[in-house]
Amino acid sequence: MAAVSLPPRKSTKYLLIGGGLASDQAAKQLREHDPQSPITLVGEEPYVPYDRPPLSKQVLQGTWEPEQTQLRDTAAFDGLEAEWRLGRRAASLDPEARTVVLDDGEPIAYDGLVIATGATPRTLPGAESLAGIHVLRTLEDTLALRKELEGGPRVCVVGGGFIGAEVAASCRIRGLDVTILEALPAPLARAFPPQMGQACVALHRDHGVEVRCGVGVEGFDGAGRVERVHLSGGETIDADVVVVGVGVVPETGWLESSGLRLSNGVVCDETCATDAPGVVAAGDVARWPNPLFGEEMRVEHWSNAVEQGTAAAKRLLAAPGAAVPFAPVPYFWSDQYDTKIQFVGRCTTDDEIQVVDGSLEDRRFVALFRRGDRVIGALAFNRPRPLMGYRRLIARAASWDDALAQAAKSSG
Repeated sequence: MAAVSLPPRKSTKYLLIGGGLASDQAAKQLREHDPQSPITLVGEEPYVPYDRPPLSKQVLQGTWEPEQTQLRDTAAFDGLEAEWRLGRRAASLDPEARTVVLDDGEPIAYDGLVIATGATPRTLPGAESLAGIHVLRTLEDTLALRKELEGGPRVCVVGGGFIGAEVAASCRIRGLDVTILEALPAPLARAFPPQMGQACVALHRDHGVEVRCGVGVEGFDGAGRVERVHLSGGETIDADVVVVGVGVVPETGWLESSGLRLSNGVVCDETCATDAPGVVAAGDVARWPNPLFGEEMRVEHWSNAVEQGTAAAKRLLAAPGAAVPFAPVPYFWSDQYDTKIQFVGRCTTDDEIQVVDGSLEDRRFVALFRRGDRVIGALAFNRPRPLMGYRRLIARAASWDDALAQAAKSSG
């Protein structure tokens, strides 16, 4: 009997814009489930994807070198059989032609596109005109700042969020004089009740950092490089190095003519798909409705980049009508000095909060957040094991009574 000749499988051209963790995870998922189709990855930095959390900690402290941040070894990257376009930027997207044009005018066609361009740090007026003022987002940012820290400067960190706090802790660990300036009444005051922000303040003061809240920055001055920071009340403080950590904005400028919906990120549906056929988004740049919480969110943390990069790739691979919602429990952590700070879920300053394990004074506790009859979030200082149990409760939309019962069991 003659063998039946089957038509060749249609190849799918995958294009990933962004060289970070979300893009890396998407590429891994695509290659695992589609071994033959071509994958092209475009990254603005001249490096293969690397891990960002160590930048503000181990790399800045000098205990890690850049190569230790690489997400995978060379063989693993080679195994993806992807075409790497590093040191390149996407300039525009034409969804109808299914083409992305790069910064040198080169067009790249795609069948499936992953937008994972991340976010860019906000800056402050006058910062660009003086040396010694830094942001921290990339490996090059970190290495430039680390070199300046070798001279033993007085460091001023503008912004008391997690990046600013981690930079301050790393500088203090290096033995430097550090001041944190926070415009809000307490760090993280837009997300957490005041007592949680005050716990962060106390942690830094315990280690000799000067923390000043409720003060804005009006500008900087110096002879060629920063020497002083001008505060909103007219006061100045001396500084040799300034690190600005006042948040980020999604990197969507290249998409403004694309017709995609943009609103503090690339707007997606609950499966990570945009309005354009064959286009998904993931990581810091993606905004989507999370059905677990009934709200639209954009999450800037490591675990979301991993999970959403994978979910976005699965959306491209899914058969019509087979895509599933992306409904994670957000999780992030921050290592400062000898303290591990972790949070799972969502919260606002309006949510009820209750410390169910330990105490704020001991810097070792778990606090739960309640919205209606649900446990909606959990914050822990140096209590990693019980926190993961609360993450599972939040994932199944557990009641507040269920959370309190688990707290009683854990503390008992």
